[in-house]
Amino acid sequence: MALTYVDGTVRGPNGQVRPIRFLVDSGATYTLLPLDVWTAVGLIPRRSVSFTLADGTTVERPVSECYLILPQGEAHTPVILGQPGDEALLGVVTLEILGLVLNPFTRELQPMRMLLA
Repeated sequence: MALTYVDGTVRGPNGQVRPIRFLVDSGATYTLLPLDVWTAVGLIPRRSVSFTLADGTTVERPVSECYLILPQGEAHTPVILGQPGDEALLGVVTLEILGLVLNPFTRELQPMRMLLA
């Protein structure tokens, strides 16, 4: 199984920016920022959310919001504020906000097909 990464930039509330390389994780709900990234751009916790990991354990993590810039687009998105050792993940909420999906065959991000009812 191949992994998909995308390079981007995170911008905090006071305009601080930081480059970042995300692992695209179609199984993750929210995007996760490593500790050094979210502290560098000045994010602060806004709320706390419980998450269930792939192994079934539950963790509580702080969540905030930031502006995320990718080659495919940019948007304001919720993010999990990572702890030491956490890696950057790009989750499906951010992908949906950007109108993107991960193609499971090519492992590339592509525009979402919009259906009008």
